[in-house]
Amino acid sequence: MGGGLLVAGTTSDAGKSVVTAGICRWLVRRGVKVAPFKAQNMSLNSFVTREGAEIGRAQAMQAQAARVEPTALMNPVLLKPGSDRSSQVVLMGKPVGEMSARGYHGGRQEALLGTVTDCLEQLRSAYDAVICEGAGSPAEINLRRTDIVNMGIARAAKFPVLVVGDIDRGGVFASFFGTTALLSAEDQSLVAGYLVNKFRGDVSLLEPGLDMLYGLTGRRTYGVLPFTHGLGIDEEDGLRVSMRGAVRESVVAPPHGEEVLRVAVCAVPLMSNFTDVDALAAEPGVVVRFVDRADELADADLVIVPGTRGTVKALAWLRERGLADALVRRAAEGRPVLGICGGFQVLGERIEDEVESRAGVVDGLGLLPVRVRFDRAKTLARPVGSALGEPVEGYEIHHGVADVQGGEPFLDGCRVGAVWGTHWHGSLESDGFRRRFLVEVARAAGRRFVPAPDTSFGVLREEQLDRLGDLVEEHADTDALWRLIEGGAPGGLPFVPPGAPPAVPGAAESRGAAPDPAPQSPEGLEFAGSAGFRPTEPETQGLDVGRSAGPEIAVVHVDQEAK
Repeated sequence: MGGGLLVAGTTSDAGKSVVTAGICRWLVRRGVKVAPFKAQNMSLNSFVTREGAEIGRAQAMQAQAARVEPTALMNPVLLKPGSDRSSQVVLMGKPVGEMSARGYHGGRQEALLGTVTDCLEQLRSAYDAVICEGAGSPAEINLRRTDIVNMGIARAAKFPVLVVGDIDRGGVFASFFGTTALLSAEDQSLVAGYLVNKFRGDVSLLEPGLDMLYGLTGRRTYGVLPFTHGLGIDEEDGLRVSMRGAVRESVVAPPHGEEVLRVAVCAVPLMSNFTDVDALAAEPGVVVRFVDRADELADADLVIVPGTRGTVKALAWLRERGLADALVRRAAEGRPVLGICGGFQVLGERIEDEVESRAGVVDGLGLLPVRVRFDRAKTLARPVGSALGEPVEGYEIHHGVADVQGGEPFLDGCRVGAVWGTHWHGSLESDGFRRRFLVEVARAAGRRFVPAPDTSFGVLREEQLDRLGDLVEEHADTDALWRLIEGGAPGGLPFVPPGAPPAVPGAAESRGAAPDPAPQSPEGLEFAGSAGFRPTEPETQGLDVGRSAGPEIAVVHVDQEAK
């Protein structure tokens, strides 16, 4: 059975995804067969594996760091928010229905513990090491009883826990101490130590604090990673794109042609797979920005309407902000517009939605001769084809079925003039196709822009992952990390009071007790009734989950890693 490690964090955005990817790349370069794992994700930024399973993009990128093919085993539970009160539950890569936050944390999550531990055990039997990523903070005491992604999975697998803290935001010593002190004695026995992330300055000035932290907790710090520009990884959510540092820094490179190309991405609600624009921003001379006002489209050479989990909601948002009218004017003037997935659907003539928004028939922007009908079954695919004379690969994640009734074929969608639309995510990562597309955009925009002939997005990604591996290798105690992975948490780690409070005041259960034994498979799970789960319909508008539904959804684990 392979060894392992859980990378937890003092907060979301502490750097868990980056550290997990860096450890995976360091290990695989040492000849270790390693796999990433995250029991439960909440993200609109997902990926489709070759077996047709939907998982978080961060886990797909971590698999690339480990040089292995991503599978559903690496992210068995994915939650995709559809409103502020509910999320679609994706189990083993397939959607199984919609659930409120209260319903999920009210017992349904516990029933999945057996499933996620089964997946982890399968990975452990196939790999020398499994590096797990936690979610949010392991010290979210209101969620500990049903936790399956932090200390719950660490306890089940008896994995040591490395707690990552972002010193750039301040308060890292209090965060390390408080995170440890809010865990039960059983959980604390697995917390091996800490890793400081995003440090600026002279490490010698930090060392006295690390010594004092050791005196307070009996736990060492396994490394201090410096703040490094140009690092990143596919994120769970947020407007920061993956690899944002390198992507953003690339715009200062001189363009290959005479002029730059400006790309504006409409920051629609419930935006998904915003990483589609990373490959554009990696091109020298291409400037990418997210916008939410009509006047910000004025100087854009290309406007992208990206994917969204709320197509009808995004359409209403575009109209409310005047962006819809600006898009219509652009199309009439022959200025380039690209719609991807939900953005493609928005550009069509009509949307018939009794599934996602249940809004019925809604008029689209009418820029493409396409009619969209939402199906309860989700399309999950890895298509391969060609466009503009170049080979293209992508992936599809959508409920909308497009009926293309005209225009020039473009991937699975169409093109009319300077307006393009497709359901394919990731197509712009195909280097030859991306260059030809940018030539078309520059011509339509009247720009003297020429794409560089040698930009390889795949090579840039590999360089980023190698830099993450270098950070771990150069700034962490890798010998001590390997001892943790191979042998588990050190014995005799002291208890740091006060420990976890009872989950419910006056409850008989012990502090921080592990969840009751859970079923070993999802069979028999009844996500229904008072839980607010509908097995066949996605988003519920106005779902009745009570006054506490808002605060409850706020504490569901949401990671926004890797600046």
